[in-house]
Amino acid sequence: MTSRYIAIDWGSTNLRAWLYQGEHCLESRQSEAGITRLNGRTFDTVLAQITEGWTQDAMPIVMAGMVGSNAGWVNVPYLPCPARLGDIGEQLAHVKANVWIVPGLCINNDDNHNVMRGEETQLIGAHTLMPSALYVMPGTHCKWVQINDDMVTDFRTVMTGELHHVLLKHTLVGAGLPEQTDSPEAFNAGLERGLQSPDILPRLFEVRASHVLGVRPREQVSEFLSGLLIGSEVASMAEYIPAQQSVTLVASPSLTARYQQAFKAFGRQSQTLRGDAAFQAGIRSIAHAVAK
Repeated sequence: MTSRYIAIDWGSTNLRAWLYQGEHCLESRQSEAGITRLNGRTFDTVLAQITEGWTQDAMPIVMAGMVGSNAGWVNVPYLPCPARLGDIGEQLAHVKANVWIVPGLCINNDDNHNVMRGEETQLIGAHTLMPSALYVMPGTHCKWVQINDDMVTDFRTVMTGELHHVLLKHTLVGAGLPEQTDSPEAFNAGLERGLQSPDILPRLFEVRASHVLGVRPREQVSEFLSGLLIGSEVASMAEYIPAQQSVTLVASPSLTARYQQAFKAFGRQSQTLRGDAAFQAGIRSIAHAVAK
């Protein structure tokens, strides 16, 4: 494929766009005009701004992320799991001429109600670049996804990143703290505690009490809390982790490094893949199908 197309990752707080010709990225742009930050502008206006000078007649634009949510441009139905990765690109929602939105995935079982938007596009790319039976996708809401061949059979969501933010910014755990500093020692201490005691609720107030009592420096609370939450997440999701199989981590290097350390301490091997690389590979494959 040599024709041009545009790929969009449109989340809650940020918007990223890439202009492609075949496999080659000609230009990329980003803005803070996520779906919750339109500031009175329409979706159509923001899309025109981010792609100014790019668009040509009949050029496909494929978008993924929260732009397809009930707070987005079009509320695109979720595809129920089990679902084949190859089916996702065949179920695009048509927004207007030459503009499509990728559907998310959902699980609606008695013991598991879950949804994802945006990560499904990362999954398509990740499975192409680094095939695996289990993907862990750290972030605000960490996704644990099981795949059999190219079939998404199950996934769970752990709100580790959001919980870390909320506890530090909006609860007594983080009240009155000074500027936080990096501390591998504090992260390791929290990680060990979380892996050993995944019952996280009784441990949270101890994070505050430990620095109030002078056991832990006040500047290292964020790092200790990060380790505690990630350790608890990995230990509590143990049944999801294949005993003899490597886990594939898909995120930014800073996040995958923390999770890789947690998996190693838990006795599991892991491999890493940049989230941007996975997303772009995934949305390129979808755009190729549209542009044919």
